[in-house]
Amino acid sequence: MKRLLNLSEHREVLRQGCFWILLAIPAGLLAGTASAFFLWALEWVTNLRFEHGWLLFLLPVGGLLIGLIYHHLGKDSEGGTNILLDQIHQPGGGVPVKMAPLVLVGTLVTHLFGGSAGREGTAVQMGGSLAGACGKFFKLRPENMRILLMAGVAAGFGSVFGTPLAGAIFAMEVLVIGRIQYEALIPVLAASLIGDATCSAWGIHHTSYRIAINPGGGDRAVLDFRLLGLTVAGGAIFGLVSMFFSEFTHYLHQGWKKTIAFAPLRPVAGGLVVIALTYLLGTRDYLGLGVHSPDPNAVTILSAFTPGGADTWSWWWKILFTAVTLSTGFKGGEVTPLFFIGATLGHTLAVLTGAPVDLFAGLGFIAVFAGASNTPLACTIMGVELFGSHYAVYFAVACFVAYYFSGHSGIYLSQRVGVSKRHHHGLKTDLPLREAREWKYQRAGK
Repeated sequence: MKRLLNLSEHREVLRQGCFWILLAIPAGLLAGTASAFFLWALEWVTNLRFEHGWLLFLLPVGGLLIGLIYHHLGKDSEGGTNILLDQIHQPGGGVPVKMAPLVLVGTLVTHLFGGSAGREGTAVQMGGSLAGACGKFFKLRPENMRILLMAGVAAGFGSVFGTPLAGAIFAMEVLVIGRIQYEALIPVLAASLIGDATCSAWGIHHTSYRIAINPGGGDRAVLDFRLLGLTVAGGAIFGLVSMFFSEFTHYLHQGWKKTIAFAPLRPVAGGLVVIALTYLLGTRDYLGLGVHSPDPNAVTILSAFTPGGADTWSWWWKILFTAVTLSTGFKGGEVTPLFFIGATLGHTLAVLTGAPVDLFAGLGFIAVFAGASNTPLACTIMGVELFGSHYAVYFAVACFVAYYFSGHSGIYLSQRVGVSKRHHHGLKTDLPLREAREWKYQRAGK
């Protein structure tokens, strides 16, 4: 009986579980509250921009304001989400508490004046920063601090999108490409659930997306091999586009640094380019989040799920607007623009192949993000949480294939390469993604 039931071991498991849940509670409450305020404020500034179109002309001024704030007050916070990942990998100086208010202000200014950016980066950075503050208050050891930071990431991600399971898996999967950090399983799940519940308790409602369910399939869709083949091909395209987005944004960022030495002037230039692109195309569809619009004829994430709701090249224009916005120093993150890019690209592929528009918009929505963030499991679960479980097999296929075809690239350069995506590739493991990219380009140049 003693061999079957080790009471001392189970007491230790119970003690450790209670310890992490108690720490996850304040992290989740703070992150959920921060996300709720952020989402409320984001909706307010977005509606203000819709009502006053002239605000777009102040985008360079807003960019200068963001640039000066970070230049004088936030140089140690400029790395954003990558700072969090670095601190989780190698705990050191800690995550600056001021990261939370800085990124909040920077993101709201970006969206008020029409910059094409997201909201995930803001929520994740606020969640991680507030979790770090909790860890400092409780004087946690470095090995515990890294897990609490992961809980903050999970709470921020889960609460801002209303996807607590995806938030928990994202926090464990995003650190190392090809590996999941299971030691944080309980705290990230607890923090993400608490963060999402807290955000909802503040009265925040998340966007609902719908994919029509084919009748006769029971709890899941009947496996259609033609549709499965199209999903595989679509996943490959989603992965290649996610790789292009990541590399293009990094390339522009380096180009702006070389061209304009004084950092606060870069978003000024970026704002001018966004204004020029807006009037060159004659549309404002690619400004801001792009989730919805007061114009019923506008291209949005929601419209991409309906026939005729996107143009053939909508995904490309959103890439261009977002890459210019983020590479020059505006704040907000890449994820919601990636949702837009994926949904409109999926719409285009569906029109070309005769596949269901709403399904392929949903597949692109999650798969382009899966490729860009190297988190195929989290994105598969996100698909189930957002769209339902009926097409879960197709979600997984699209995300896994996109992950493979995105190569060793991504939007988070502090990710570590745990498992190479290419056998016999010669790439050393445990390298930060930024070094893996440099190795790849050096190898290509030989």
